[in-house]
Amino acid sequence: MKIIIYSGIILLAITQLCKGQDIPVPSNYEIIDSVTGDLNNDSVDELVVAYNTEPENEIEGVAREIIIYKLENNTWKLWKKSRLALYGSRDGGMMGDPLERIEIKKGILLVSQCGGSSWKWGFTDKYRFQNGDFYLIGYTSNAGRPGDYWRNVDFNLSTGKMIVKKEYEDSELDEQPIYKTENETLYEKDLQITLQSRQEKEIKIVTPKYGHEIYIATGI
Repeated sequence: MKIIIYSGIILLAITQLCKGQDIPVPSNYEIIDSVTGDLNNDSVDELVVAYNTEPENEIEGVAREIIIYKLENNTWKLWKKSRLALYGSRDGGMMGDPLERIEIKKGILLVSQCGGSSWKWGFTDKYRFQNGDFYLIGYTSNAGRPGDYWRNVDFNLSTGKMIVKKEYEDSELDEQPIYKTENETLYEKDLQITLQSRQEKEIKIVTPKYGHEIYIATGI
């Protein structure tokens, strides 16, 4: 369930001390979410912060940035950043704020976003630090509308294996609905997507069996 965090109380709580250090706030930025965890397997936690890049505009929304900090000399120092890994603050459509959460699990950075109205969409990106950068190694998504269809995608970019499952209702007028499922597995290798380049250009994969159009990146 989405959690709305635009209240002064919650923003104050977010900006409290993190492991004894203040969370950095660049000029004119606003903190949306933050998390700590070891991302490069050095037994020292990093800090990941999602920001609005200017005060919130509830009509048009504002661009967002994700910044990763390393602890150096007891101070958080900027390590990596990206304005292409997060949608804007109003890009969730009727659902408003698209950011669900950022997490760190077993050294992997997870970023979950969602949106829509009657038609809904959501996805989670999984990033791993390797070869000097944060690479997208996993992408899971779901999209559709109840009573029409629902499609789930599980894409392991490390192996190239993608599993697509679509469930939909197929029925004639005055007949009981018939629920059908389309399952498809394919391989799409050699996609290199980093945190910095996440939505830099549109990446669309069309599945060979059922012709599903899977947008891994939209080119925002």
